[in-house]
Amino acid sequence: MSLESLSLDDFLVKPMHLWGTQYLLLTSGDFEAGEFNAMTVGWGSFGIMWSRPFVQVVVRPIRYTYGFMEQYDTFTVCAFPPEGAEALQLLGTKSGRDGDKIAEAGLHPIPSKMVAAPGYEEAELILECRKLYWDDMEKANFLDPDLDAKYPRKAYHRIYYGEILLVLAEDHYRA
Repeated sequence: MSLESLSLDDFLVKPMHLWGTQYLLLTSGDFEAGEFNAMTVGWGSFGIMWSRPFVQVVVRPIRYTYGFMEQYDTFTVCAFPPEGAEALQLLGTKSGRDGDKIAEAGLHPIPSKMVAAPGYEEAELILECRKLYWDDMEKANFLDPDLDAKYPRKAYHRIYYGEILLVLAEDHYRA
């Protein structure tokens, strides 16, 4: 795919579509060292916090990617065209502990411009991010008791806020 760098002022995104329908791929680690993992994410947000543009992602401690998110200061969040749906399904259900699921999904990692984690040749959007903050979800803080039903194994998410350092995208993400 041919991606161009976009200024944050020109970045146009449909967050409900990306998170709820298209899904995104979170990758953390170090491309150069060959130590990274990816997982499909469907819960998160975009916005401004501390006067900085951010993407917020959540990762359960039981996920293999959690260790990479804890070890490394940066990550990428990537969107793919509809033909990437099968790859994202695989990356959301298989663990990187069990083998090279990225290769199995047919994706091709590429070096990022500003962070250690890779992007992907097949992506239509790559957000390069630096961690700013994390916090752990706690059952006691759910104001709607129905939310706890999303956690039958009681493996609550860790929330990460990442400052968006660079947006690389196809033209339809341009305002």
